[in-house]
Amino acid sequence: MRLHALKQPKDQQGMALVEFTIALPLLLLLLLALGEFGRMLFQYNTLLQASRDAGRYVASQAWNSTLGAVDLTTNTTLVTQTKNVAVYGVPANTGTPVVSGLTTGNVAVAAVGTDHVRVTITYTFCPVIGAGACTGSITGLFANTIALSIPLVATTVMRVL
Repeated sequence: MRLHALKQPKDQQGMALVEFTIALPLLLLLLLALGEFGRMLFQYNTLLQASRDAGRYVASQAWNSTLGAVDLTTNTTLVTQTKNVAVYGVPANTGTPVVSGLTTGNVAVAAVGTDHVRVTITYTFCPVIGAGACTGSITGLFANTIALSIPLVATTVMRVL
């Protein structure tokens, strides 16, 4: 007995190629969006760790024993060093930022009550896909423009030692 190969009908030839052509852009868009989401979570985690490091740094040095409270208003050097720790990882203004585009202007250091300090880092995430810049937006298929920039805010509050 001889095995017969299955033959596709003539009207079905090329259907797989058409389906692949339709599905490929959607799958690529999904893959790139998943990669950008992972990159955004990585940058947020890095910012959160930087705010913790800066909070730990300022909490260890902000106590003023003569006032019996946190003193950040007169100690501008400590505030500047804390911002440098948040951006560069060290108190000096040297090295590369922990996240590209992060500056000391994105960092806020404040006293909370008499015995706590707060370090807040505000950063704008810029995706690589799309327009490629924070000022870009997606138009075309949508009636309204969709902004590509996503604000990331990492805040740490610590008790002064």
